[in-house]
Amino acid sequence: MGSSILRQFLEENLAELKSKGLYNVIDPLETANGPIIKVGGKERINLSSNNYLGLATDPRLIEAAVAATRQYGVGAGAVRTINGTLQLHVSLEQKLAHFKQTEAAIAYQSGFNCNMAAISAVMDKQDAILSDELNHASIIDGCRLSKAKIIPYKHSDMDDLRLKAKEAKQSGLYKKIMVITDGVFSMDGDIAKLPEIVQIADEFDLITYVDDAHGSGVLGKGAGTVKHFGLSDKVDFQIGTLSKAIGVVGGYVAGKQELIDWLKVRSRPFLFSTALPPGDVAACLTAIDILAGSTELHDRLWENGTYLKQGLRQLGFDIGQSETPITPCIIGDEKQTQEFSRRLYEEGVYAKAIVFPTVPRGTGRVRNMPTAAHTKEMLDQALAIYEKVGKEMGILA
Repeated sequence: MGSSILRQFLEENLAELKSKGLYNVIDPLETANGPIIKVGGKERINLSSNNYLGLATDPRLIEAAVAATRQYGVGAGAVRTINGTLQLHVSLEQKLAHFKQTEAAIAYQSGFNCNMAAISAVMDKQDAILSDELNHASIIDGCRLSKAKIIPYKHSDMDDLRLKAKEAKQSGLYKKIMVITDGVFSMDGDIAKLPEIVQIADEFDLITYVDDAHGSGVLGKGAGTVKHFGLSDKVDFQIGTLSKAIGVVGGYVAGKQELIDWLKVRSRPFLFSTALPPGDVAACLTAIDILAGSTELHDRLWENGTYLKQGLRQLGFDIGQSETPITPCIIGDEKQTQEFSRRLYEEGVYAKAIVFPTVPRGTGRVRNMPTAAHTKEMLDQALAIYEKVGKEMGILA
């Protein structure tokens, strides 16, 4: 029978989520996650993927993954610290460090794991963390795990950050103080004010930590937000993912050699999770070579992002303050946002609704993620569908 208390809890809370338009239905894909996907038995234009550069389906990555899998097997067979470290892993970390212009790098099984690993390996209950209020959930969880005092500051508000940093420093309560920010904020597409953050960090001796999951491969000609601002030697922790622009899976931390040495002996996901599979590592190596060798995919991504933004803005949609290809259509009401997404789906555009708790209440949006793999014809078709549904629902005049 199981626990009646658990059953009651689940039934009540699932019903509440559904009544408020906050329950997310997961749609399994019937094809690869490319610019056009088959889902629900029909082909639809895909505007929900993080596959920014189209590398998840690139034949060069597929061939590299297959070759490495044949040579090394489907799994690494152990954690990194026992005998799960293949020469492939070492090569990947060396290549990532060169790509991010740091002394060293360490690879993890996911970007989420990076934030769970790195923050708690360095910060503890004697410390404080200044965290942007719109930071990603994995940063929030990593901060909680560290048991450090979490001091949120208003989103990209440098006056508030300086005030909170000054108060924390002058209080004398903390051994170390860290400032953490996303490089690119995933729900709005705006870019962190890194030059000002670094200046404040210098002033108050703060450890600097940038999660560049949505910036790597997108800004700085591919090398990310820190490179975009020319601050590679000023940021202590550069966090990246291998599952978005790189197109595979995993994450990494890049920084000074001593930091990486410490993470290899003290970060729990590195110590207690089996290493990244060989095929995935080989595919990541190939992706980084492609990015380092040409900006073609990066440039096409930005062309498509600008084109979609202009089209949606001209139609009259609220696309917020995005400075990157991430393009939100902000609807507001959660139920209306879910309905808007459902109608787009029916007409042939796959663009998922993002609602509370991923974004604050009343700021529901459909988030569009144009990629380098989209054609102008696909984007024009998507814009026509947006116009049709927007007018039908009274969102557009």
